[in-house]
Amino acid sequence: MSGLPWFLRLEPVHRVPGRIRLRYACRPGTPDDAATLNRVVEAVAGVTSVRASRAARSLAVRYDPAVTDATALCLALAALPIPEPAPPAPAAEGGAGGAALVRSLATLAGGFLLPMPLRLPLSLAVAMPMLREGMAIYGREGVNSHVLEAAAVAISLARRDFTAANTTVFMLALGEYMEDSIARRSDALLKRLLRPSSDQVWLLRDGVEILVPADTVLVGDSVVIGAGTVIPVDGTVLSGEATVNEAAMTGESAPVVKQRGSAVLSGTLMEEGRLVVYAEHVGSHTAAARIADYVEQSLTAKSEAQLDAARLADRLVPTVLKLAGGSFLMTGDWRSAASVLQADYSCALKLATPVAFKSAMYGAGQAGILIKGANALERLAQADTVIFDKTGTLTTGDLQVTDSIAFDPTFSPDDLICLAASVEEHYFHPLAMAVVNAAKETHNRHFDHQEVKFIVAHGVASVIDGKRIVVGSRHFIEDDEGIDTTAHREAIDALHRDGKTLLFIGFGGVLAGVLALKDSVRAASAATIARLRRAGVKRVLMLTGDHRDRAAELAAELHLDGFHADLLPTDKARIIEDLSREGARIAFVGDGINDAPALAGAHVGIAMQKGADIARLTADVALLEDRIERVADAKETANAAMALIARNYRLTVGLNSAILGAAALGLLSPVGTAVLHNGTTIGILLNALRRAPVAVPRA
Repeated sequence: MSGLPWFLRLEPVHRVPGRIRLRYACRPGTPDDAATLNRVVEAVAGVTSVRASRAARSLAVRYDPAVTDATALCLALAALPIPEPAPPAPAAEGGAGGAALVRSLATLAGGFLLPMPLRLPLSLAVAMPMLREGMAIYGREGVNSHVLEAAAVAISLARRDFTAANTTVFMLALGEYMEDSIARRSDALLKRLLRPSSDQVWLLRDGVEILVPADTVLVGDSVVIGAGTVIPVDGTVLSGEATVNEAAMTGESAPVVKQRGSAVLSGTLMEEGRLVVYAEHVGSHTAAARIADYVEQSLTAKSEAQLDAARLADRLVPTVLKLAGGSFLMTGDWRSAASVLQADYSCALKLATPVAFKSAMYGAGQAGILIKGANALERLAQADTVIFDKTGTLTTGDLQVTDSIAFDPTFSPDDLICLAASVEEHYFHPLAMAVVNAAKETHNRHFDHQEVKFIVAHGVASVIDGKRIVVGSRHFIEDDEGIDTTAHREAIDALHRDGKTLLFIGFGGVLAGVLALKDSVRAASAATIARLRRAGVKRVLMLTGDHRDRAAELAAELHLDGFHADLLPTDKARIIEDLSREGARIAFVGDGINDAPALAGAHVGIAMQKGADIARLTADVALLEDRIERVADAKETANAAMALIARNYRLTVGLNSAILGAAALGLLSPVGTAVLHNGTTIGILLNALRRAPVAVPRA
């Protein structure tokens, strides 16, 4: 492509030593998928890992401060030319690998039946693809594990040891086939988290049902969904009733009843019934499509542990080569050198780590936790400080009426709730819904009223028995309606100090009373915090915009290590940046639009299931169900994955070193080395595919 710069815009939005997050915009018409961004940016000098979010137009780049700095890195990225398209991926089922395995097995099993003059051509023909590949790699990259293996086979063929050569080729083909199969299986496990949607969708237009291609559905269309169909859009039910299995998206196994007004998610399965759904998010903007993008990113992203393993494997290649030369000089036996050349560390080191990561991410996904890549899992395991936003996280986010104080003797406390509910029942706001729910628990008296008027950001107003009734904020009551509240200021201030949300009711120009509402603490919050501490978290903090008194009360109740109250959204990001500068590795848990900067700036961001779209897009980990326990599950899963990777690392180094030593001492023939080396590699990969179970408690 041309030498034009790839990025039209590249702005740093957050930086700490060794890590920078940038907002970007690619030149129109150029590749802008996450896989290409990760591939190209990762190739820049000094970059150790990249996490691209196409939806949020964000690049999180980790770099080696000894090689580059933030300023030089930004200049290098800004100068990147438009990249060439990535080469097509190899066939999914690895047909070529299977054919090579069959050919090598047939040669090994039947080669000894041939006359001696024919054995060399046959063995050479079967080994030639590997020898040719080894020479090509040597010319392109120098000596690596594939070159060593090709050299071992060439030595056996030169010595006319056809049994050793054929056995080695067969074991290498078997190992490669198994490795590819295991890697494909780990990718398939992740992709199975999503149900494939149909290519066609039924729409209701002008009273007629028509079948259209799925990619032509528009926002505002009425989508008809029948039993056994995967819901193709995010939207709201217009008509019908059905049961929907949402396990693929929320982790909830019990089917959910959907009817008019219910929200539905793409990727969920209609079990019974029929619905007409108003399409609100279609195509790449649906929840299922966004999760698919996360999964694709996770299959290409490399973690620091993965990069370390690959670097170690490459560094050990010269050592193996020197050991093979030394063994030949000491013994004078080419068989000994050939044996050593086969005992490399590369395969198990380079493949076991990504397979373990993908397996852990699949297990987490089944338990309702979407982890966006190996890098996110690794950073979650490293987290030593967990910071919670309060509302909707440690608390349910669902308000409940706690106090009803009537200042007009005409009304009892229950009457006051019912009076407010009579006009609030027409308004689908969390405060209004809380009042209506509270009224249902009383004698539920209904006050007849005239048309209700909604005053945006203030409240509601109507007329009852010829008197104007207003329900809303203090500003609405005092400033807009001119109702005097000074006589009741002491009671109002007391409720305010308790951190309660107040709803003022004015009736006939006077203050009839006040309703106080409060968010409730999640039942599992304390247990989750205790589990996090057992999982290695040293500090648990809370950030909130609430008053200090209420924050202090909740912090004491949950035994937190500290809190910050009376915060603005920008304060949260600043606090996280300050703590990060002090060396804390922070996992931030939030759910709101105002939490997005903090989620982006943390070492790892975790978004609650009911969080705003921008919060879930920005976060590294998105919970698929509204359970705070999933935060501890995610941390434990990350710890278990890193522990498994560490065990596999020790196994790889220990077993391969033992095989290498035995081969160097002449204790193993090339055949024995090939069998042991490839057998242990396959065993380690199978162990990496094993995943620790994630508990899925049900209420």
